[in-house]
Formats: sequence, structure tokens, C-alpha cells
Amino acid sequence: MATKGSGLQAKVSRMLSKEFGKPILKPNKPLALRNEASCLTEMSVMMACWKQSEFNHAACAQEVQAFQRCTALAQAERKARMGQESSGQGGRLHPKQANTLLKRHPNLYHPLSCTDGFTELGYYNGSVSETDSGAPCLPWTEFPDYLLQYPGRGLGSHNYCRNPDREANPWCFYRLSSGAVGWAYCDCNQGAVRLAGSSSSSQGGLVEVYLNGHWGAVCDSHWTERDASVICRQLGLGEIGTPLRHAHFGPSSGIFHFQRLGCHGDEDFLLKCKNRKFMTNDCNHGNEAGVVCVPPEGSGAPLRLVGGTEDFEGRVEVYHNGRWGTICDDQWDDTDAEVVCRQLGFSGTPKAWSWAQFGSGSGPILLDEVRCSGNELSLEECAHSGWGEHNCDHVEDAAVSCNPYSDGVVRLVDGDSPSEGRVEIYYNGAWGSVCDDSWTEVNAQVVCRQLRFRGRARVSAQGRYGAGSGLILLDEVQCKGGERSLLGCAHAAWGRHDCAHSEDVGVQCEGEGETNEIPQASSETGSPVRLVDGESQREGRVEVLLGGEWGSVCDDGWTDDHAAVVCKQLGYTGEAKARSMAYFGEGKGPIHLDDVRCSGQERSLSECEARRGGQHNCRHSEDAGVICQYSKKSAEGATDTAQACGLKPSAQGRSKRIIGGVKSLRGGWPWQASLRLKSHWSAARPLCGATLISTCWALTAAHCFKRFGSDPSRYALRLGDYHTLEKDEFEKELPVYSVLLHGKYRPESSSSYSRTLLQGWVPVLPGRVCRSRYGPRFSPRMLCAGSLSHSKRVDSCQGDSGGPLVCPGVGGRWVLTGITSWGHGCGRPDSPGVYTRVDKFLRWIEDSMRATQRG
Repeated sequence: MATKGSGLQAKVSRMLSKEFGKPILKPNKPLALRNEASCLTEMSVMMACWKQSEFNHAACAQEVQAFQRCTALAQAERKARMGQESSGQGGRLHPKQANTLLKRHPNLYHPLSCTDGFTELGYYNGSVSETDSGAPCLPWTEFPDYLLQYPGRGLGSHNYCRNPDREANPWCFYRLSSGAVGWAYCDCNQGAVRLAGSSSSSQGGLVEVYLNGHWGAVCDSHWTERDASVICRQLGLGEIGTPLRHAHFGPSSGIFHFQRLGCHGDEDFLLKCKNRKFMTNDCNHGNEAGVVCVPPEGSGAPLRLVGGTEDFEGRVEVYHNGRWGTICDDQWDDTDAEVVCRQLGFSGTPKAWSWAQFGSGSGPILLDEVRCSGNELSLEECAHSGWGEHNCDHVEDAAVSCNPYSDGVVRLVDGDSPSEGRVEIYYNGAWGSVCDDSWTEVNAQVVCRQLRFRGRARVSAQGRYGAGSGLILLDEVQCKGGERSLLGCAHAAWGRHDCAHSEDVGVQCEGEGETNEIPQASSETGSPVRLVDGESQREGRVEVLLGGEWGSVCDDGWTDDHAAVVCKQLGYTGEAKARSMAYFGEGKGPIHLDDVRCSGQERSLSECEARRGGQHNCRHSEDAGVICQYSKKSAEGATDTAQACGLKPSAQGRSKRIIGGVKSLRGGWPWQASLRLKSHWSAARPLCGATLISTCWALTAAHCFKRFGSDPSRYALRLGDYHTLEKDEFEKELPVYSVLLHGKYRPESSSSYSRTLLQGWVPVLPGRVCRSRYGPRFSPRMLCAGSLSHSKRVDSCQGDSGGPLVCPGVGGRWVLTGITSWGHGCGRPDSPGVYTRVDKFLRWIEDSMRATQRG
């Protein structure tokens, strides 16, 4: 048996069985490293051979040797990785620090172990008989050697989980789908929580708690928002929970565990709630407690990477219904990996791995046949076979690497400063050293230039920085001196060499680290520059012509100094403003420049320093832009608010979360506001649209507050916002002091949002047309608008909720006619958007405003 624990002692010890007089297998410590899955397979094959041959050692010599070879490799790997563990500090961890701990200690946050009998007997003596992946345990009588080896340790004619070898968690043998015998820890998730009764945890669900081998519900008689928030926190679904009662997600089919939880609200998991009370009174089905959780930033089922040597790689594990589990690699590809990397916040090159590249998991397999388009923000949004539906073993666990490195990147290691060390180069997913055959100072100069050092380069004495321990990737490197990286130099084939690590080359670079200069063009003003997709010729996305092709500039470090240089090169004077995050839309071609550094005094962008053409770590969502001859005009004169209401600036402009619409002109709709949800970890995120109707009041849809409650401290109102990720010149964010909800509204909810303010024209449709499509749901307090044509689709969409529908009135004044409410789908020609009629609520709006002013 291979069992999990802190170390590896995978020797095979033999003992004589009194019954059979034959040697038996007893691997007495765990295989916890990458080749665990392979060793488990070899062990299972060996055990099956022994069983079939009645423990004839000679007949199974091949199988025994295969297992011993595998465990020897695991032992070597363990020694190589000794000393790499590090203890974390207390307090809240950054997500990447937490991912490091989870990677190195994948069992760190497992739920509590089974405890029945531990104190009195020294081993688990309960009745759990399933592995943590749901496989039934095999009877212990099928393993008589263990019965003899561990007398008096609870083994017998049953299939209950046990830990006769004093493991921290009980385990059992089970049958793999291949027919081989494997082992696994048991389903002892004491205090685990899951949500039932809905298709996704993001939609909430019936709360069920795992105690003593059984899932049970919580009675809703004392169910509070504090309890719900603790449940959401334990599930990793956010900090705010909305309690639901009366079996909102349907009744449970099992027992009730708790009469009340009695949480204070700040506990990490429910077993820390000290005032919880087990069931003593009757609680009838139909009174089950439920919860809806506010998703954390970067929503979706939580992910972690386990088993990699770097933070950005590992086996993908997903958290669902209170448990971490793996993903089967069926149809797993780089597109799926891209979504994983995006959700985890890594910006490197995504690569998918299969066949348990970073070791096999030991819990449930939660997802299979994942099919992402690549545009999703979380893996949960991708199509898949359904939670828990699969036909896989853990040897098929999916993995990813979100590699921030590209082929040819170099680094200096084991030096006394960042400017010296042994040269290592990255290629095909691995770092390796460079042999010193034919190595000269010219080669060293290219390395230092690639690392952005501008001074002299020297070749270090052999062995000064020690010998490497990995691959030797390059030999016979011959540079001419003008190359910008080692990739441009002649060299032997990758990985082909006749060297030892004692010949690893080292260099010393002089001068402060600088960036490589942008390739110069022959023109006096440098490489041509243009501005694209602005509202005038003086603004837009910056594009540079290099190699005969226009390409964009990444916004890393992009400031007003850079904008000043671009505007100067284009002949504009006056103030210049930088814009980032694809403020003027995303480019379509290559990204030519990244990490541009200008002082503001240069005559053209070509005089600034940057990564050389084509080297970047950006997407087009980070394209840089500028506004030349910038001026922040103040309002002309003090105009009475009532007189100005409904008037928009007179500007000639181009007439998207609006389907079929176009970008709005900045400042073109001054009453447009954005209701935003505050976050402890980042800036407030957009929740709904809103309309400013006076100096102190804004109007939005009531259902915008359905998920997160009506506590005004959770919200902010942003005005003058054009690009949600950029600080705009007229932008202001104001606190919300009060939220007044009308008692009657239709509870439809949406959340997705566009980065830029969008606009579109829609025809208001007759009421009979709306009623014919929506039936009794369409009330006299509603109107619908949208094109019924298949060719001209314009519609409000998810994320537009609460935004205004305005119609042109007399004297250039616009009239607030509707508030975006709901619809079927998005942009469907037969399903126009539904809006709340503002004129039907004027009395309530005016009375509410007056009552608040009097108070």
C-alpha cells in the first residue's frame, strides 16, 4: 500500500505470513511526489500478480523490479527537492502566496479528519466506507496479509475505512476502473459544506453539512445573514451571503443536523461557530436553509495549481460543493489553459498538460470534457459534462502552465548581484545552462544587452558561479556582436553538446540595467506613428509602423511623458494625456513595443527605450493611447440644474454592452451614472446603470439590489465615467447615503458589463406587440423597445440593467422614458428589451424625494 504523508520510504519489506508462508508487500510510507501515479500503477500490477500466483515471488520478478525502479526515481526526486519547503507567515495571504502553499502542501486545507475512536483506540473505528472520490472500499478480508500484520487495529470482515498503520487519516483499498487495486483516503470531510438544488454554486443552493458520514440540512428557524456569510466564506464563494428560507431550492431528502448555527459572522468555517445547536426539536421538510453568495473578485469556482515547481504551473484543482477536486484531461487544450491562467491572474503563455503531468490527485474528479472558447473569465463558464460526471482515473488529471517566459529569455543565477552570474537560457518550457565552448566577450556583450545592461561585459572565470544541475541547452555559441539576444547568434542544435556542468559559462555586466532601444528608422522623425479610433485626429490608439506592418504599443509603464513624445512627433503642441487599457479599443495586428521608457524630451518614440519589436507580455486589451492638445474644460457658466436637466453637450460625434450599438461620445450623456459594488480587495466594480435625476438623486432598477441587499455602504455611484478601467477627466465617485426600493418589481438579475459607455437607437414598440411576446409578465407599468428585424439587432443586454432609455423631446431636451429591466436573451429579434415606464412612478419618485428632504 502506498500512503500519503510527509516523506517517502518506499522500500519493499518482506515478512512471512503465518497463513501463506509467502512474502507480502508493505510499502510503509507515502508516495507524495510527481511519479506517485506511476508508482501506484506499478504497485497495483505487482499486487495483482502476487495474488494471482499465490505470492510466488519468482513469477512476479519483472513486476517487482518495475515497482522498485519507480520508487527509486521517487526517492531521487525527493532528495533533489529537500530543503525547498518554507514556512509562511501569519495573516492574510496574497492569492499567489496561497497558491504556493497549496502547491507545496496540497492537503493543507483539507477538511477535518474522521475522529471516531482516535482517542480511545488509536485508530479510526467509524463506519465510513467510501474513498474521498466516492469509490466503495473493498473488504479487508481480501487482504489477509494486512489482517495478520495489524492485529487488534480494527480490521475484519467489513469494508470500513481504517488507519491500522497510524496514518493521520483512515484509508482503504478500492478497485480502479482498469481492474487494478488502488488505495485512497476516505470520505471524512467532517464539517464540510455543499450547496444542493441548483445547477451551479454561483446560483446558490440548499445548505447541507457533512457530519459523521452523512449529509444533513440546517433548519431555517434561526437562519441569519451571519450564518450565510460563514457558509459562503467556507465554500470560497465570497464574504457576503444572503440567507434564504422555506426550502427555496427545494426540500432535502435526508436528515437535519443543526437547529441553528449561531455564527458571529467572522468565522472561517461553521465548526468554529461556538453557539451552534444540534437538532433537538422537529424541523419539517420545507424549512431547509439556503444561501446565495456574492461572488468574490475574479468570480467562478475557485481554482488552484498543485504539484508544480513554480507558482504558475501544476495540476488544476477546482473547488465545488465544499471540496477540492481534479479535472479530467478529455478534450483539454491550450484554450482551456488560457481561461485557467486568466482566472488565476497569470499573464504568461498558457499551455495545457494531460496524463497527470504534475502528479495525480487523490480527491474527487469534478469536471470532464471541458470545452472553453477562450473568452471566458472563469472555468465554470466553459461547457463541460456536468459536475462529477466523468469516465476517468486520476492518471488523466489535467494540468496547466501559465508560463511568463518565452523561448530565448536569459537570466543570471548564483551571482552576488543581479548584474553577474551563471548564464541560463529558457527553451521549450525549461531553463538550462550554456557551455563555454567558443564563448567570448562578444557573446557576453549580447547577453548583457539582452538583459538591458548598457556597459561593458566580461566573461567570468570558469566555475566562479558554481555548476548548474539541470539541462545544458546551448553549446558552440558564436555571436557577431550586433544581435539583440542569444537567439540571433549561431549555435549548435538545442540540447546538443559535449560538455559537463563544470563548463557552464558566467558573465559580469556593467552599468545600470536599461532597456533595449526601439529599432531606428531612416526617417528623421523615426518610425511612423499614427492614432486610430479616436473621436478626432488628435486622439486614439497609438500604432507604430515597423517592418512594413502597423502594430500597437503595450501600456506597461505608459505615462503622460510617453504621450507628450507621441504628440510631438505628430506635430501637436500643448498638454498630452496618456490612456491605457485599450481606451480607444483593441488593435488587431501585432504588438510591436512594450515597456517603453521616455523622459518626455525625445523628438520621437524611436528615441525612447523599450523592449525590442515583438517581445512583450501583453494582450490587445492593454493597448496604449493618447489625447493630444488636451484641455479639461470647465462648465461654461453656472447653469441652474433644472434648466440643464435633459440637455446634452453640443458635439458632433459618431451616431457596446448594447447589442448593435456603438461607442458613446465621452461626456455625450451627462446624466448617465454607474452603480458600483464596493470591494475590500479592489476598486468598486460596475453592477448596474443609473440615471442622475437631480443634484442628489439617481434612478436605477430595484433588482440591482436583490443579490447584495439595500445597505448603502456597499455601493458607490460613479459619474462622468467613460472607460470603467481608466480614470477619466470628469469622473467622480460618490458614496450612496440611502437606497429606497419600490415594493413591486420583477426580480430579473444580470451582472456582466462593458468597459466603455455604449449607446444605441431602438424603436419603442406598441404595447400589444410586447404583450403578445411576454404574456401576463408584461404589465401596464412596462414598455418594450428593440428591433424585430433579423438584420438590424439593437438591444440592451446583461449589465445594462438600471440604465436609461431616453427619447428626444422639445428644444433639444431628452426625456427619461424607461429604466432597463429585463428581456429574453440578448439581441434576439423576437424578444425586445423590457423597460420600466418612468411616468408610472413619478408620484412615488417625487414623494420619496420630498419625504427624505423633510427628514
